[in-house]
Amino acid sequence: MKDTSDDTRQKAILNSAFQAFSKYGFRKTSMDDIARGAGMSRPAVYLHYKNKEAIVRKLTELHYEEKTAVVTEALNGTGTISEIVTRAIHAQTEGMAAILASPHGLEMLDTTKSMSIDIVEQGEAKLADLYAAWLAREQAAGRVRLFESPEETAKTITVTLKGIKMTASGAEEFEKHTAQLAALIGAGLEIR
Repeated sequence: MKDTSDDTRQKAILNSAFQAFSKYGFRKTSMDDIARGAGMSRPAVYLHYKNKEAIVRKLTELHYEEKTAVVTEALNGTGTISEIVTRAIHAQTEGMAAILASPHGLEMLDTTKSMSIDIVEQGEAKLADLYAAWLAREQAAGRVRLFESPEETAKTITVTLKGIKMTASGAEEFEKHTAQLAALIGAGLEIR
């Protein structure tokens, strides 16, 4: 039987860490800050995570698990090609504007990339695979027009989203550009 109190403690630690990283930045956040926010002692936090880097890696892993689930759900939904791709892109990017709006958002993204590059690469590849499988299904059904393979088209979608995230000057610009991208991709793929 799984210890639910252990899960509850880990969730409290991860939530506290995310809030502290948003408020103070990764470098200025201490394990004491995380422990205090989680309502436990610092030694209790160390029973679950050996350091802040381990917490960042776990947060990154959970992020990609969540995004894989919500993008899968969006791509398996019904509607026009434009509606489906818009829902999938929105699902993938939801929450990013809040991170970018944080005074330490860019630091959080850089820290995640530097400490969890293997998890990021696996997560991005999995998202690209989801788009590719969806594009292949829709192409076989005669609902999309592709100029490249489903895999290359999917990679273009995910790389472009990543580029928008890394170059947006803030949350508003990020949301504007991702919405524009979703509209362009939907219109470009849909057979009329």
